[in-house]
Amino acid sequence: MSLISNGIESVRAFELPCGISTDGTYIEATRSALVKWRSGLQDLFYQVYVNGRYAGSTLDDHQRQMIVPIPTSLEAPVHIEVFAVEPEQANIDLGSELGPLPVNSGRVRMILLRSQSRPVGALAEIYFDNGTGQIDYANPLTDSPIRIWPAWQDKAGFAMSGFGLGDFGYDSAAAVGLGKGSFGHGQFGLDADTIEWTSPPLQSGTYRFGIKITDESGRQSSASESEPITVTPTARPAGKLNISSFDKQANQLLIEIMED
Repeated sequence: MSLISNGIESVRAFELPCGISTDGTYIEATRSALVKWRSGLQDLFYQVYVNGRYAGSTLDDHQRQMIVPIPTSLEAPVHIEVFAVEPEQANIDLGSELGPLPVNSGRVRMILLRSQSRPVGALAEIYFDNGTGQIDYANPLTDSPIRIWPAWQDKAGFAMSGFGLGDFGYDSAAAVGLGKGSFGHGQFGLDADTIEWTSPPLQSGTYRFGIKITDESGRQSSASESEPITVTPTARPAGKLNISSFDKQANQLLIEIMED
């Protein structure tokens, strides 16, 4: 593969203002974005692809930003990728080497409360019914168990940690909360922390999810199950359009959708 992705990081896209008002607010420019990235690669040029299509190349091996055209549709996110290429391939469209775009819809996000009542070393696994109505607890949906706590566990609550061991003037300053998490879900006077997990892309259908927590000794909790969740992924966009015919009398243009 001629496209090189290793070594390129922190790819970001920024709106471009096309006008600034007296109060400092701005109106973003449509159909364009400033893409920036970081790279330590040497003697290579860079190409930017938007939704799998070639958008432009850098002019030299030191350039780390580019303005590219982007779709104006708000129905789906824009997929931007940056690759390094050899200088002799800088102006060649290598989009044929890219695989299919990842599906950005049809995912379910679950939020778990990480309270102090969770045991140290606890692991959580998420299961689902695959649309059958019966949750399969023999095969977790998670690739690997979710660690509820890291290698260490903060103490929570005022005067529960060693006095003078926290930040100046604050006991339990390193604990979860104090404006860092979900307000109103923690112990009195403390916010709570949450864990967010996003499922793989799912087909259209209705699903139920369940979660079980296992402590260090191997004891497993009873399942906590969700209500049925309906998933409706967005339609796959047409790869190419081709004009098949035009009826002059009826003034109708027939468009043929072609697969990529």
